[in-house]
Amino acid sequence: MGKEIDVPASLVLEDGSVFEGYAFGSMRPALGELVFNTSMTGYQEILTDPSYAGQIVMPTYPLIGNYGINARDFESRRVQVSGFVVREHCLQPSHSMSTSSLDQFLADQDVPGISGIDTRAITRLLRNRGVIMGTIAINESVDEALARLHKGPSYDDIDFVSGVSADTSYTWPSASTSCGAPLMRPRRIVVDDYGLKYNILRSLRSRGCEVIVVPAHATANDVLARNPDGVVLSPGPGNPELLGYAVDTARGLLGHVPILGICLGNQVLGLALGGKTFKLKFGHRGGNHPVRDQRTGRVHITAQNHGYAIDPDSLPPEVEISHVNLNDGTVEGIRHRSLPAMSIQYHSEASPGPQDNEYIFDEFLASIDD
Repeated sequence: MGKEIDVPASLVLEDGSVFEGYAFGSMRPALGELVFNTSMTGYQEILTDPSYAGQIVMPTYPLIGNYGINARDFESRRVQVSGFVVREHCLQPSHSMSTSSLDQFLADQDVPGISGIDTRAITRLLRNRGVIMGTIAINESVDEALARLHKGPSYDDIDFVSGVSADTSYTWPSASTSCGAPLMRPRRIVVDDYGLKYNILRSLRSRGCEVIVVPAHATANDVLARNPDGVVLSPGPGNPELLGYAVDTARGLLGHVPILGICLGNQVLGLALGGKTFKLKFGHRGGNHPVRDQRTGRVHITAQNHGYAIDPDSLPPEVEISHVNLNDGTVEGIRHRSLPAMSIQYHSEASPGPQDNEYIFDEFLASIDD
């Protein structure tokens, strides 16, 4: 039955835990921070989400790959995860849009996977212990894998944003109408790319915006030189405390142009406003996280993918907490009380996940028109 039986593999964790399975995808080893995602579908969007750079991702749903891979559901130009851990991967996907199996897709992208793993046991381990560095070992002993793992850098010490951001600026083609109504001039939105997902650009375009993407190292002057009507600070991977350059840019934009931060962009805005961030025990990753809008009391089910959060006690008086996670009480959104600057920790663009929260884009664009 192919590689799933022919090539044994191991998932080795830095605490010495070992889980035996079978290799699929690329036949090379992988190293990264092991995290789990609770979404039941959307594995292609997860695999191509730049926020997962440097991480080995494990879906909690037991069967992955059953609808294959298609040309529509990419959220970046390539697979971004370091490795993929599944209970069972489907060898014969069935979907009219499928162009490849999961196995072939990962092999083509040179990303290893491991199947036959007790993902429920590992999820419980991560919930109790917290995230942990791990490696997918293929054709090497456990001792060799542990030695390689212990020699590697910690996830928290790497600036992954610089590796996933755009190299140069580019324009995402704009739509000529918004909700069927002609625009005199499209709103020009600059997206600061910390590791954006394509659906952010699609969402802005569908609302009639001209969209310009700039690299993460762009300065505030670089952004303002584009004459934007608004700026989006995008999602992305890694430790926000390492992103002094992005924080400086966000601070330089405050008061000059309306700002919307999403996920990592929320943390960058919080740092720019004088707050601090901290690492969550095992993060929020999936399409089913409840968040309460503090202004209305309404609860939204959100898509999330982050391992850090804003410390609420560090925020200055001029910043209000706009959204709160109902699972653990962490900050899910902030607003400046007088400046047009707002941000959310969850993914308004979904992909994968519920589309309940696209209204954030409408609120942001309304702040531009005020």
